[in-house]
Amino acid sequence: MALFIEGFAIVSNNGMVADESGVMPPSLIITADQEFLSQALDRAVIIVHGRNSHERQANSALRRRLIATNSVKTTAPTSDYPLARLWNPDGASLADAAAELGVKEGTAAILGGTRLYEAFLPLYDVFNLSRITTLDIPDGRPVFPLAPNESPEHHLIQSGLCAEKYRVIDAPRGVTMTTWRRQFGINRPTSP
Repeated sequence: MALFIEGFAIVSNNGMVADESGVMPPSLIITADQEFLSQALDRAVIIVHGRNSHERQANSALRRRLIATNSVKTTAPTSDYPLARLWNPDGASLADAAAELGVKEGTAAILGGTRLYEAFLPLYDVFNLSRITTLDIPDGRPVFPLAPNESPEHHLIQSGLCAEKYRVIDAPRGVTMTTWRRQFGINRPTSP
């Protein structure tokens, strides 16, 4: 059985996941979204993220993770977390890197950044996209590389995902969440 690929992102109204320096600003941290993420990560068998992305939760050090980087040839240990490996997606497949941590099946949670979110676009089985409709981040970093008039939703649709469930998770702050799921019959590759 292969890994089930599930993405998670919260974006500003203009599709940004981070500020111009690549760091998630406090304005993107929403309690309802964090609670949803925490519960989902507790169910995941492995977390995949870039060097600036991280869930920063109480259970973080207990979760198996791959930290995407081009600073290693394939994979390498990291002193940051005992259950983590540095992983170069160009040097080793996701399956091979995950197997080094004893993971062969289950949910792989993808937490970004932009290049990693994009690399997994053809692979997502599910993508959970939260949006703060009352917040714009000028000159920020997008969830997916954005051309003029291309929203994150456009990229998800182009990758074979359909909006399955839409909900308001924080009405006063204008925060929505849409769960996108791969359409039945659309096959995906197995590794970025």
